[in-house]
Amino acid sequence: MASNGTLPAAPLFSTTLISAEVQSALPEGYTVRPLQKNDYHAGFLDVLRVLTQVGDISEERWTERYDWIARLGAPPPSLSSPVPKSSDLASPTGPSDGQQFSTKSEGHGSYFVIVIINEVGKIVGTGTLVVERKFIHDLGIVGHIEDIAVAKDQQGKKLGLRIINALDYIASEVGCYKSILDCSEANEGFYKKCGFKRAGLEMAHYYEKKPTNDATA
Repeated sequence: MASNGTLPAAPLFSTTLISAEVQSALPEGYTVRPLQKNDYHAGFLDVLRVLTQVGDISEERWTERYDWIARLGAPPPSLSSPVPKSSDLASPTGPSDGQQFSTKSEGHGSYFVIVIINEVGKIVGTGTLVVERKFIHDLGIVGHIEDIAVAKDQQGKKLGLRIINALDYIASEVGCYKSILDCSEANEGFYKKCGFKRAGLEMAHYYEKKPTNDATA
């Protein structure tokens, strides 16, 4: 129970997926943890505004989106038995990556949003891992790293590196056979230092938002 007598907010996903090594590398008083529903009031959207346009999002709309993500972030309800360790799945000839990883991933959800908070509880950094389950690579899964953002007054503290490290750890733990991300050429050097390499060319097709028809019949 929190010091104010209220129950602590539930995390978006299990805190066991947070890397202890990343936590120990943060500045003193800083913490990395899963996103929580009450982070609307902790500056989460303000940090994202450093990255791109966010919009005027009410707490009601925030809650609707958070709950939707949380439902996808929960383990599949059909799983009632413990998830086997990857080592338990080994065969004399050795399983393919897809066989090992897809089974390992079944006990986890699809959305992993992390935040870094400073010593006063304000969010100063965030990043997201979205897990995509495939038919290829023996039902393998791929991690998509998105929305890496650090508050402007916190840059220079290697928080971006810690966010990537934390998401990389989650991707490995839930069984991804690779993680991919998009970045500008200006940031390529940073991501190479994080262990990523250039692999292809990003393409995008943007769609115009359709206006809402509020006219009554």
